[in-house]
Amino acid sequence: MTVQLPPIPDYPVSETPDDLPIDIPEHGTWPAGVHRFKAETVAALRAAEAIGRPLLVRGLPGVGKSQTARAAAAFANRPFLSIVIDGHTEPHDLMWRVDAVKRLSDAQAHQAKDELHYVQPQALWWAYDWDGAQRQATNCGRASVPCEAPQVWKPNADRAVLLIDEIDKADPDLPNALLDVLANKGFTPPFQGAQPVRCTAATRPLIVITTNEERELPPAFLRRCLSITLELPKDEQALIKELVLLGTQHQRYLTAIGQWPGPCHVLNEAAERIVAVRRGADPGDYLPGTSEYLDLIGALATLYANNPAEQGRRIELLSTFIRKTRSLSP
Repeated sequence: MTVQLPPIPDYPVSETPDDLPIDIPEHGTWPAGVHRFKAETVAALRAAEAIGRPLLVRGLPGVGKSQTARAAAAFANRPFLSIVIDGHTEPHDLMWRVDAVKRLSDAQAHQAKDELHYVQPQALWWAYDWDGAQRQATNCGRASVPCEAPQVWKPNADRAVLLIDEIDKADPDLPNALLDVLANKGFTPPFQGAQPVRCTAATRPLIVITTNEERELPPAFLRRCLSITLELPKDEQALIKELVLLGTQHQRYLTAIGQWPGPCHVLNEAAERIVAVRRGADPGDYLPGTSEYLDLIGALATLYANNPAEQGRRIELLSTFIRKTRSLSP
């Protein structure tokens, strides 16, 4: 019997101002925005999905690592699941959590139920087995799903997109603990009566993992992943061109929400200010990039909407606020 696999999305490459970016809807605490795919990123996403390996996205903060996963889900009309890693994240936090408060409350009221009743499915559970996670969530009294699935999306015949964000913030043991989970594409919760959680070839999620390279990842973990590095052009003129392209596409979004128009030369001047700040940075300073550029454009559009002359006059002042040093001079 031949299994019908979902098609691998052919994400649009955006290389000129006329190429439309991907519109990304608001999701939980993630704001709405736009994203442009480069050819290399598209190739990496498609390859990762084709062979069923996570895609490790490397790069400095603000280059669009997390947004890559959000844009992939938005374009393919798939649900977007995410978990942001910190130093306190335990491996099981990606798979399940136990409602200890509810369990204690029921025990004190002599209404204790079996332990599986207090197990709440987390991001990897939903990504691997959406229907099973929904049944488990209902069983423990939390029937709501972690994100809204598109109406046309079929949990048993298509793939979700899972973002594991900033894995370099984790304790070194966490990546190693995920080796079997990622390789076997499933796990079994260690609770009496729990069934294995696994995906099929059709429901295998696209997993995007990001790192800011603040901590070296274990070699065994790296072998489980495909890898791509997002970085800004080193040549100043190429960087200005890159930022203006991004700004031109972001301008459409600002116009749609009524915070623009402004003259095109403002986008170019804002890019030049970003480059000037990078050029004048001291060794060890944080270098502003795409995130700060969009912040600068957004501030100009919000504070001086429909006032191109004032936008032009305020660029230099507002750009001073994006310079970030490691410490204050004595």
